[in-house]
Amino acid sequence: MESLVLKPEKLDIEYDDKSDVLYISVGKPREADDSIEPQEGVVMRTRKGELVGITITGLKGRLLS
Repeated sequence: MESLVLKPEKLDIEYDDKSDVLYISVGKPREADDSIEPQEGVVMRTRKGELVGITITGLKGRLLS
C-alpha cells in the first residue's frame, strides 16, 4: 500500500459514541465509489482512486487494548 500524507486542516473528524464509530473525511464528506478494508473494522473509502475517508468501527476497544 502506498504512503499517504494528509494535512490535518483538510480532515473532518466525527465520532459516534453510541455506535463507537470514528469517521474521518478528507475535506468535506463525499460519497465514495469504492472501498477497501485493509484490516477488520477499518474501511478506506475512495472516489476515482482518491482517498475520501476512513471509517473505524469499535474504536474504544482498539484504544483500550
